[in-house]
Amino acid sequence: MSDLTASRDAVIRAVLPLVPVQGWTVAALRQLGEDATLFPGGPIDMVDAYIDLADRDMAAAAAPMLEGQKLSARVRSLIAIRLEQALPHREAVRRAAAILCWPSNSGVAARCTYRTVDTIWHAAGDTSTGVSWYTKRATLAGVYAGTLLFWLNSARDQADTLDFLDRRLAGLARIGKLRGRLAARFAI
Repeated sequence: MSDLTASRDAVIRAVLPLVPVQGWTVAALRQLGEDATLFPGGPIDMVDAYIDLADRDMAAAAAPMLEGQKLSARVRSLIAIRLEQALPHREAVRRAAAILCWPSNSGVAARCTYRTVDTIWHAAGDTSTGVSWYTKRATLAGVYAGTLLFWLNSARDQADTLDFLDRRLAGLARIGKLRGRLAARFAI
């Protein structure tokens, strides 16, 4: 990890408690006396750094827990860990999502989504290549985004969100089985 990344991580961890009130703002950084020049793009750079940190924290926390699970169970576990880690910072995640929804931030939003789903697949031990590599990331992006929105808008407990995630993953499994049957039948 570079010195810049370590510095940014420390600032993000320090500013997280202020984000629910101050938002992802330079003012929040200044209130803490932190160096705003670490985030030259302002709030969007702060959000990007937060998501990068959350990706790395998720992968690190999951590493010892994934042994012996099937690939699909590892993916589920990683998403569950990510949501559990974000629980104390739900409002910061909500504000980050709002910033990522601005049309001018669509490139950063796409990069953050890609990085998160790629981190999940790598941490889960995915070794696919070719078209499968791309389709796995594209489908997981939809599942993860939908689950995150459900989690953000749900006043219910974490179990409801995991049930929602399980239904999305089960739907993907059914599609995969159908695709396999069609490929075998039509020699695709």
